[in-house]
Amino acid sequence: MTDQVLILSNPGAGSRFRTDVLAELTAAIQAAGLACQVIDRMDALAETAAGFHAQGKLRAVVAAGGDGTVAAAANHVAPEVPITVYPLGTANLLAGYFRIGRDPQAMARMLRDNCRARFDAGRAGGRRFLLMASCGFDADVVRRLHEKRLGKHITYWTWARPLLESIRRYRYPELRVSCFASDGTLLDEERRVRWAFAVNFPVYAGGLGVAPEADAADGVLDVCTFRQGSPWHALRYAASVALGFHRRFADFHCMPAARVRIESDEPIPYQLDGDYGGVLPLEIECIPGCLTLVVPRQRALELGLQLIEPTHAGS
Repeated sequence: MTDQVLILSNPGAGSRFRTDVLAELTAAIQAAGLACQVIDRMDALAETAAGFHAQGKLRAVVAAGGDGTVAAAANHVAPEVPITVYPLGTANLLAGYFRIGRDPQAMARMLRDNCRARFDAGRAGGRRFLLMASCGFDADVVRRLHEKRLGKHITYWTWARPLLESIRRYRYPELRVSCFASDGTLLDEERRVRWAFAVNFPVYAGGLGVAPEADAADGVLDVCTFRQGSPWHALRYAASVALGFHRRFADFHCMPAARVRIESDEPIPYQLDGDYGGVLPLEIECIPGCLTLVVPRQRALELGLQLIEPTHAGS
């Protein structure tokens, strides 16, 4: 029985040579003895993945794009459906964390090896996210980009204008953050801050490690906050995070929580995995073990991941 690989292509992500790249990827996967199909609609992905998975024939869904494409795939397939990423987006944080590159042959070998591990995801605003949710200055930049994007291809330069607009106009309104255990117990007093992050995987744009010790398989999110808000404090926080000593600051706080509530008196935007999510108030929760990823075996061993065995004969 030949296993099926479904490639989810995001027309708005990454290289303009995507068609040629995906053709090379498809050929490599087929040469590895796996069937392959490219899909560019989410409704078609959900239906096709469910059908192949029910038949025990689905090897994996390959999200060919950036982190938003991976999150979109995770929101349209069942938790037990294996997903991996082929990095074609502007930001490829998940791929970078697992050291997954653009070599089609390496991707085909990884799919053939079929090394799987299970991870947590977050849920906010009715959507699952993989990496992090945040409110504050960075989410304001994402909102401004969202309003101007209009389906256009994104490059790093595309972020320049929204970033400059946020630097000039964002006023750092107060956020109220409450953290809860899985049983609903309040873990700490309500914190009044200007920045808030709920981190699942320990990665962030630009290589910044807001919560470098976050574990995406521990059943909680790392909730990180900064108390002060101004362009000066934004520069101070960014520099300290880049250098890795922000955890020494008295106005920084981080704690694990299964659920988070973030409120404000103003309609502050929030972002999920680099995509605009909406405005506050927001309830965030960790969903333990709801994400199955196919990852490079060597990287899995380096991270000490607990691997799961595929359950059908084609594995």
